[in-house]
Amino acid sequence: MANKLISEMGLPKSIANVFSARNILTAKDALSLSEFELMELMDVGLEEVMAAVGHISEISCPPYQTALSLLEQRNHNEYLAGHLPTGLKGLDAALCGGIPFGVVTELVGPAGIGKTQFCLKLALLASLPTCHGGLGGRVIYIDVESKFSSRRIIEMGLSSFPEIFNMEGMAQQMAGRILVLQPASLSEFTESLQKIKVSLLQHDVKLLIIDSMTALASGEYGQGPPKLGWHISFIKSLAECCRIPVVVTNQVRSQVRDGASRYVFQGHIRADTLEDTSKVEYHLVAALGIHWAHAVSIRLVLESRSGKRLIKIAKSSISPSLGFFFRIDASGISFLNNEGEEMTGPEANSIHCQGHSGIINYDREALQ
Repeated sequence: MANKLISEMGLPKSIANVFSARNILTAKDALSLSEFELMELMDVGLEEVMAAVGHISEISCPPYQTALSLLEQRNHNEYLAGHLPTGLKGLDAALCGGIPFGVVTELVGPAGIGKTQFCLKLALLASLPTCHGGLGGRVIYIDVESKFSSRRIIEMGLSSFPEIFNMEGMAQQMAGRILVLQPASLSEFTESLQKIKVSLLQHDVKLLIIDSMTALASGEYGQGPPKLGWHISFIKSLAECCRIPVVVTNQVRSQVRDGASRYVFQGHIRADTLEDTSKVEYHLVAALGIHWAHAVSIRLVLESRSGKRLIKIAKSSISPSLGFFFRIDASGISFLNNEGEEMTGPEANSIHCQGHSGIINYDREALQ
């Protein structure tokens, strides 16, 4: 709107000609100057300048919207978008139906906590026929760490939906709906994104999974998190344009109080890199950093507390911060209790790994 031409705004011809003669051609040009500067530059009176500026502002500025109209628009968009139910009643209820279409949902947690198990179950659910509660479509699964397992998906299917998977040829049919890509690097993934967009539109794809974005980027940078601004923008545009759920997994790193950080897939911290190892304090944070965190719409944190696995809603504009204890069994992820526990304050965003062997604990012994 700032680049809208003044000549197209319906101003009186005499004033429009003065603007043009003084090389003030767009709304931005005019509104960047004060009324007194315009008076001096155009050699016209204050009343004429104020009328012209008011007219330009009214046309170039976006219209006001009420809170009610925004709410109605959002509800309408969510109705059109829909959700992918996870089969976890407490989580689906908290998310108003499941993993939402049209946005990016992130799973954050240490290695081995269950992120890939969650992704495999979502891929299975999206490929299920609609008459059985699925989306009846194809899935694109970006398998960065070679953790995808067709056998595990069939095991989940036989355990969760025996009446479907015991039908002759059904397991093969559903497995054939999941398209697996294994890019070897971030640059290879970047090159394939445009092809992925075409595939989403042409092949009735109902779900995109990237497992994991951190591992995909880990070989592309030295110190500090990678710059993924373009990637997250493109991935968000895929979700919005194709109106499908996009699920991305993110690993964790330990962040030292002084700002230094280590990624859990980089190994132990060497003692000679620290001045005083006895004073080191750290906590776990999502590996891809704050800019990535702002870009995702829903963040689910998977963690471990005293050996028990917990999944919690750490970020959502429509859901409370709830945590659900879960286990991993033949059917995938199962909740121990669908009621959920309310998470308040720092607990909603903190990441714990108590009693979980998949995390490298940088304690004093490891540092020496």
